[in-house]
Amino acid sequence: MLPQRTLGPNGPQVGALGYGAMVLEGYYGRADEAAGIHVIQHALDLGMTMLDTADAYGNGHNESLIAKAIHGQRDDAFIATKFGIVFEPGEPATPLATGWNLAIPLNATPAYARRALERSLQRLGVDTIDLWYLHYPDPSMPIEETVGVMAEAVRAGKVRYLGLSNVTAEQVRKAHAVHPIAAVQFEYSLWRREAENELLPCLRQLGIALVPWAPLGSGFLTGTVTEITSDDFRQHNPKLTGGNLQANLDRFAPLQQLAASLDLTPAQLALAWLIHQGADIVPIPGTRQAARLDENALAAFATLDQATLQQIDALAPVGSALGGTLVA
Repeated sequence: MLPQRTLGPNGPQVGALGYGAMVLEGYYGRADEAAGIHVIQHALDLGMTMLDTADAYGNGHNESLIAKAIHGQRDDAFIATKFGIVFEPGEPATPLATGWNLAIPLNATPAYARRALERSLQRLGVDTIDLWYLHYPDPSMPIEETVGVMAEAVRAGKVRYLGLSNVTAEQVRKAHAVHPIAAVQFEYSLWRREAENELLPCLRQLGIALVPWAPLGSGFLTGTVTEITSDDFRQHNPKLTGGNLQANLDRFAPLQQLAASLDLTPAQLALAWLIHQGADIVPIPGTRQAARLDENALAAFATLDQATLQQIDALAPVGSALGGTLVA
Protein backbone atom coordinates (compact mmCIF):
# COMPACT_ATOMS: atom_id res chain seq x y z
CA MET A 1 0.00 0.00 0.00
CA LEU A 2 1.10 3.54 -0.67
CA PRO A 3 2.31 5.75 2.16
CA GLN A 4 -0.18 8.42 3.20
CA ARG A 5 -0.14 12.20 3.22
CA THR A 6 -2.30 14.78 4.98
CA LEU A 7 -4.28 17.49 3.20
CA GLY A 8 -3.57 20.49 5.40
CA PRO A 9 -2.35 20.49 9.02
CA ASN A 10 -5.52 18.91 10.42
CA GLY A 11 -7.03 17.50 7.25
CA PRO A 12 -7.75 14.00 6.01
CA GLN A 13 -5.15 11.40 5.15
CA VAL A 14 -4.95 10.14 1.57
CA GLY A 15 -2.53 8.05 -0.45
CA ALA A 16 0.68 9.81 -1.52
CA LEU A 17 -0.62 9.45 -5.07
CA GLY A 18 -4.23 9.87 -6.07
CA TYR A 19 -5.99 8.86 -9.28
CA GLY A 20 -7.21 11.31 -11.92
CA ALA A 21 -10.29 9.82 -13.58
CA MET A 22 -10.70 12.39 -16.37
CA VAL A 23 -8.73 10.13 -18.74
CA LEU A 24 -11.61 7.63 -18.69
CA GLU A 25 -13.91 9.96 -20.65
CA GLY A 26 -12.31 9.68 -24.09
CA TYR A 27 -10.39 12.94 -24.02
CA TYR A 28 -7.22 11.05 -24.88
CA GLY A 29 -8.83 8.45 -27.10
CA ARG A 30 -11.48 5.76 -26.70
CA ALA A 31 -12.15 4.51 -23.17
CA ASP A 32 -14.11 1.37 -22.23
CA GLU A 33 -16.43 1.70 -19.20
CA ALA A 34 -15.85 -1.78 -17.78
CA ALA A 35 -12.10 -1.33 -18.11
CA GLY A 36 -12.40 2.08 -16.46
CA ILE A 37 -14.20 0.61 -13.47
CA HIS A 38 -11.46 -2.01 -13.14
CA VAL A 39 -8.76 0.67 -13.24
CA ILE A 40 -10.46 2.74 -10.52
CA GLN A 41 -10.82 -0.31 -8.29
CA HIS A 42 -7.18 -1.27 -8.86
CA ALA A 43 -6.14 2.26 -7.91
CA LEU A 44 -7.96 1.82 -4.60
CA ASP A 45 -6.32 -1.56 -4.07
CA LEU A 46 -2.91 0.12 -4.42
CA GLY A 47 -3.80 2.81 -1.88
CA MET A 48 -4.52 5.62 -4.34
CA THR A 49 -7.44 6.58 -2.17
CA MET A 50 -8.13 10.05 -3.57
CA LEU A 51 -10.26 9.64 -6.67
CA ASP A 52 -10.34 12.89 -8.60
CA THR A 53 -13.29 13.68 -10.86
CA ALA A 54 -15.49 16.63 -11.88
CA ASP A 55 -19.11 17.09 -12.83
CA ALA A 56 -18.03 18.32 -16.29
CA TYR A 57 -15.96 15.22 -17.15
CA GLY A 58 -18.02 13.34 -19.69
CA ASN A 59 -20.97 15.67 -18.96
CA GLY A 60 -21.51 13.99 -15.61
CA HIS A 61 -20.67 10.45 -16.70
CA ASN A 62 -17.34 10.39 -14.85
CA GLU A 63 -19.01 10.84 -11.50
CA SER A 64 -21.48 8.05 -12.32
CA LEU A 65 -18.52 5.85 -13.28
CA ILE A 66 -16.88 6.52 -9.92
CA ALA A 67 -20.16 5.54 -8.22
CA LYS A 68 -20.15 2.16 -9.96
CA ALA A 69 -16.49 1.56 -9.16
CA ILE A 70 -16.77 2.27 -5.43
CA HIS A 71 -20.01 0.37 -4.89
CA GLY A 72 -19.54 -1.66 -1.73
CA GLN A 73 -16.27 0.04 -0.80
CA ARG A 74 -17.20 3.67 -0.20
CA ASP A 75 -15.05 3.81 2.93
CA ASP A 76 -11.94 2.98 0.89
CA ALA A 77 -12.33 6.02 -1.36
CA PHE A 78 -11.73 9.72 -0.75
CA ILE A 79 -13.89 11.37 -3.41
CA ALA A 80 -12.82 14.72 -4.80
CA THR A 81 -15.02 16.38 -7.38
CA LYS A 82 -15.38 19.85 -8.89
CA PHE A 83 -18.05 22.20 -10.16
CA GLY A 84 -18.18 25.46 -12.07
CA ILE A 85 -17.77 24.39 -15.71
CA VAL A 86 -21.20 24.55 -17.34
CA PHE A 87 -22.16 21.57 -19.48
CA GLU A 88 -25.95 21.52 -19.05
CA PRO A 89 -27.99 23.04 -21.89
CA GLY A 90 -29.71 26.27 -20.98
CA GLU A 91 -27.49 27.17 -18.02
CA PRO A 92 -26.06 30.71 -18.17
CA ALA A 93 -22.27 30.93 -18.30
CA THR A 94 -19.36 33.34 -18.58
CA PRO A 95 -16.75 32.21 -21.14
CA LEU A 96 -13.11 32.10 -20.02
CA ALA A 97 -10.32 32.10 -22.61
CA THR A 98 -7.82 29.48 -21.54
CA GLY A 99 -4.77 29.79 -23.75
CA TRP A 100 -5.49 26.30 -25.08
CA ASN A 101 -7.39 27.45 -28.17
CA LEU A 102 -10.73 26.96 -26.45
CA ALA A 103 -12.99 28.84 -24.07
CA ILE A 104 -14.53 27.32 -20.95
CA PRO A 105 -18.10 28.30 -19.92
CA LEU A 106 -18.17 29.04 -16.21
CA ASN A 107 -20.84 29.61 -13.59
CA ALA A 108 -19.92 29.82 -9.91
CA THR A 109 -22.95 31.72 -8.68
CA PRO A 110 -24.51 30.58 -5.40
CA ALA A 111 -27.61 29.26 -7.16
CA TYR A 112 -25.62 27.22 -9.67
CA ALA A 113 -23.27 25.91 -6.96
CA ARG A 114 -26.22 24.58 -4.97
CA ARG A 115 -27.69 22.85 -8.04
CA ALA A 116 -24.31 21.43 -9.04
CA LEU A 117 -23.77 19.99 -5.57
CA GLU A 118 -27.08 18.13 -5.53
CA ARG A 119 -26.43 16.70 -8.99
CA SER A 120 -22.95 15.54 -8.02
CA LEU A 121 -24.21 13.87 -4.85
CA GLN A 122 -26.84 12.04 -6.88
CA ARG A 123 -24.47 10.90 -9.62
CA LEU A 124 -21.82 9.79 -7.11
CA GLY A 125 -24.43 7.99 -5.02
CA VAL A 126 -23.09 9.40 -1.76
CA ASP A 127 -24.43 11.49 1.10
CA THR A 128 -21.19 13.44 1.52
CA ILE A 129 -18.44 14.53 -0.88
CA ASP A 130 -15.03 14.36 0.75
CA LEU A 131 -13.42 17.27 -1.13
CA TRP A 132 -15.41 19.72 -3.23
CA TYR A 133 -13.44 21.99 -5.53
CA LEU A 134 -14.35 25.12 -7.43
CA HIS A 135 -13.11 24.03 -10.88
CA TYR A 136 -12.35 27.58 -12.08
CA PRO A 137 -13.16 30.95 -10.55
CA ASP A 138 -16.04 32.63 -12.36
CA PRO A 139 -14.79 35.98 -13.78
CA SER A 140 -18.23 37.48 -13.14
CA MET A 141 -18.43 36.40 -9.50
CA PRO A 142 -16.24 37.33 -6.49
CA ILE A 143 -14.58 34.14 -5.28
CA GLU A 144 -15.55 35.03 -1.71
CA GLU A 145 -19.24 34.68 -2.61
CA THR A 146 -18.69 31.31 -4.26
CA VAL A 147 -16.73 29.96 -1.29
CA GLY A 148 -19.38 31.33 1.03
CA VAL A 149 -22.04 29.10 -0.51
CA MET A 150 -19.59 26.18 -0.63
CA ALA A 151 -19.12 26.62 3.11
CA GLU A 152 -22.88 26.22 3.54
CA ALA A 153 -22.50 22.71 2.12
CA VAL A 154 -19.88 21.89 4.77
CA ARG A 155 -22.14 23.11 7.55
CA ALA A 156 -24.99 21.04 6.10
CA GLY A 157 -22.83 17.90 6.19
CA LYS A 158 -22.91 17.45 2.40
CA VAL A 159 -19.19 18.22 1.97
CA ARG A 160 -16.27 17.51 4.30
CA TYR A 161 -13.52 19.76 2.89
CA LEU A 162 -13.28 22.59 0.38
CA GLY A 163 -10.79 23.03 -2.44
CA LEU A 164 -9.95 25.40 -5.27
CA SER A 165 -8.58 24.69 -8.72
CA ASN A 166 -6.75 26.82 -11.28
CA VAL A 167 -6.47 29.84 -9.01
CA THR A 168 -3.95 32.55 -8.22
CA ALA A 169 -2.31 33.12 -4.84
CA GLU A 170 -4.46 36.22 -4.36
CA GLN A 171 -7.66 34.25 -4.99
CA VAL A 172 -6.53 31.61 -2.50
CA ARG A 173 -6.05 34.21 0.21
CA LYS A 174 -9.48 35.72 -0.39
CA ALA A 175 -11.17 32.32 -0.35
CA HIS A 176 -9.30 31.01 2.68
CA ALA A 177 -10.39 34.06 4.66
CA VAL A 178 -14.01 32.99 4.14
CA HIS A 179 -13.60 29.29 4.91
CA PRO A 180 -10.53 27.04 5.37
CA ILE A 181 -9.30 25.56 2.09
CA ALA A 182 -7.82 22.07 2.40
CA ALA A 183 -6.30 21.71 -1.07
CA VAL A 184 -5.61 23.60 -4.26
CA GLN A 185 -5.40 21.81 -7.56
CA PHE A 186 -3.06 23.29 -10.15
CA GLU A 187 -0.99 22.08 -13.09
CA TYR A 188 2.42 21.26 -11.63
CA SER A 189 5.13 18.99 -12.98
CA LEU A 190 8.60 19.07 -14.49
CA TRP A 191 6.66 20.22 -17.55
CA ARG A 192 5.19 23.26 -15.80
CA ARG A 193 6.82 24.51 -12.59
CA GLU A 194 5.35 28.02 -12.44
CA ALA A 195 3.41 27.11 -9.27
CA GLU A 196 6.68 27.47 -7.41
CA ASN A 197 6.82 31.23 -8.04
CA GLU A 198 3.84 32.51 -6.00
CA LEU A 199 1.18 29.84 -5.53
CA LEU A 200 3.11 27.17 -3.63
CA PRO A 201 4.69 29.63 -1.16
CA CYS A 202 1.19 31.02 -0.48
CA LEU A 203 -0.25 27.55 0.12
CA ARG A 204 2.54 26.69 2.53
CA GLN A 205 2.02 29.91 4.43
CA LEU A 206 -1.67 29.05 4.86
CA GLY A 207 -1.22 25.29 5.43
CA ILE A 208 -2.97 24.20 2.23
CA ALA A 209 -2.01 21.08 0.25
CA LEU A 210 -1.17 21.21 -3.45
CA VAL A 211 -2.73 18.59 -5.72
CA PRO A 212 -0.90 18.68 -9.06
CA TRP A 213 -3.06 17.90 -12.07
CA ALA A 214 -1.28 16.67 -15.21
CA PRO A 215 1.70 15.60 -13.05
CA LEU A 216 3.05 13.71 -16.07
CA GLY A 217 2.68 16.68 -18.39
CA SER A 218 -0.49 15.30 -20.00
CA GLY A 219 1.49 12.15 -20.76
CA PHE A 220 4.51 13.89 -22.25
CA LEU A 221 6.75 13.05 -19.30
CA THR A 222 6.10 9.32 -19.76
CA GLY A 223 8.36 9.45 -22.81
CA THR A 224 5.72 7.80 -24.98
CA VAL A 225 4.11 10.84 -26.64
CA THR A 226 5.53 11.47 -30.10
CA GLU A 227 2.39 12.65 -31.90
CA ILE A 228 -1.13 13.88 -31.09
CA THR A 229 -4.08 12.51 -33.08
CA SER A 230 -7.07 14.59 -34.17
CA ASP A 231 -9.43 12.98 -31.60
CA ASP A 232 -7.08 13.75 -28.69
CA PHE A 233 -7.99 16.60 -26.32
CA ARG A 234 -4.29 17.47 -26.10
CA GLN A 235 -4.36 18.94 -29.60
CA HIS A 236 -5.45 22.13 -27.82
CA ASN A 237 -2.25 22.21 -25.74
CA PRO A 238 0.30 24.56 -27.36
CA LYS A 239 3.17 22.60 -25.80
CA LEU A 240 2.14 19.51 -27.76
CA THR A 241 1.29 20.99 -31.16
CA GLY A 242 3.14 22.30 -34.18
CA GLY A 243 6.88 22.50 -33.83
CA ASN A 244 6.67 22.76 -30.04
CA LEU A 245 6.19 19.01 -29.58
CA GLN A 246 9.47 18.08 -31.28
CA ALA A 247 11.30 20.96 -29.61
CA ASN A 248 10.12 19.78 -26.21
CA LEU A 249 11.01 16.18 -26.99
CA ASP A 250 14.55 17.37 -27.63
CA ARG A 251 14.65 19.58 -24.54
CA PHE A 252 13.42 16.87 -22.15
CA ALA A 253 15.35 13.92 -23.63
CA PRO A 254 18.07 14.21 -20.94
CA LEU A 255 15.44 13.47 -18.28
CA GLN A 256 14.68 10.15 -19.92
CA GLN A 257 18.38 9.34 -19.89
CA LEU A 258 18.59 10.25 -16.21
CA ALA A 259 15.60 8.04 -15.41
CA ALA A 260 17.24 5.09 -17.16
CA SER A 261 20.44 5.62 -15.16
CA LEU A 262 18.39 5.44 -11.95
CA ASP A 263 16.54 2.30 -13.09
CA LEU A 264 13.27 4.27 -13.19
CA THR A 265 10.84 4.85 -16.02
CA PRO A 266 10.45 8.48 -17.13
CA ALA A 267 7.01 8.55 -15.49
CA GLN A 268 8.38 7.25 -12.20
CA LEU A 269 11.11 9.88 -12.19
CA ALA A 270 8.59 12.67 -12.84
CA LEU A 271 6.26 11.49 -10.06
CA ALA A 272 9.09 10.80 -7.62
CA TRP A 273 10.40 14.33 -8.20
CA LEU A 274 6.97 15.77 -7.36
CA ILE A 275 6.68 13.65 -4.22
CA HIS A 276 10.11 14.88 -3.13
CA GLN A 277 8.97 18.51 -3.38
CA GLY A 278 7.16 18.24 -0.06
CA ALA A 279 4.83 16.18 2.10
CA ASP A 280 2.05 18.64 1.25
CA ILE A 281 1.95 17.58 -2.40
CA VAL A 282 -0.34 14.79 -3.68
CA PRO A 283 -0.15 14.20 -7.46
CA ILE A 284 -3.13 12.66 -9.27
CA PRO A 285 -1.83 10.91 -12.41
CA GLY A 286 -4.46 9.34 -14.64
CA THR A 287 -4.23 6.27 -16.83
CA ARG A 288 -6.54 3.84 -18.61
CA GLN A 289 -4.24 0.88 -17.92
CA ALA A 290 -3.92 -1.01 -14.64
CA ALA A 291 -0.28 -1.82 -15.40
CA ARG A 292 0.51 1.89 -15.49
CA LEU A 293 -1.02 2.25 -12.03
CA ASP A 294 1.47 -0.33 -10.75
CA GLU A 295 4.29 1.58 -12.44
CA ASN A 296 3.16 4.90 -10.97
CA ALA A 297 2.75 3.46 -7.48
CA LEU A 298 6.41 2.45 -7.35
CA ALA A 299 7.37 6.11 -7.72
CA ALA A 300 6.16 6.71 -4.16
CA PHE A 301 8.93 4.43 -2.90
CA ALA A 302 11.76 5.85 -5.04
CA THR A 303 14.51 7.84 -3.31
CA LEU A 304 16.14 10.77 -5.08
CA ASP A 305 19.24 12.13 -3.35
CA GLN A 306 20.11 15.81 -3.24
CA ALA A 307 22.58 15.55 -6.11
CA THR A 308 19.92 13.98 -8.32
CA LEU A 309 17.36 16.62 -7.39
CA GLN A 310 19.87 19.34 -8.26
CA GLN A 311 20.55 17.64 -11.57
CA ILE A 312 16.82 17.57 -12.35
CA ASP A 313 16.54 21.26 -11.47
CA ALA A 314 19.29 22.01 -13.98
CA LEU A 315 17.72 19.88 -16.71
CA ALA A 316 14.14 21.14 -16.25
CA PRO A 317 14.03 24.59 -14.66
CA VAL A 318 10.90 26.75 -14.47
CA GLY A 319 9.78 27.70 -17.98
CA SER A 320 11.83 25.09 -19.83
CA ALA A 321 8.87 23.70 -21.84
CA LEU A 322 8.12 25.57 -25.06
CA GLY A 323 4.54 26.71 -25.58
CA GLY A 324 1.73 28.44 -23.70
CA THR A 325 0.02 27.18 -20.56
CA LEU A 326 -3.56 26.92 -19.39
CA VAL A 327 -4.64 30.18 -17.83
CA ALA A 328 -5.03 30.50 -14.07
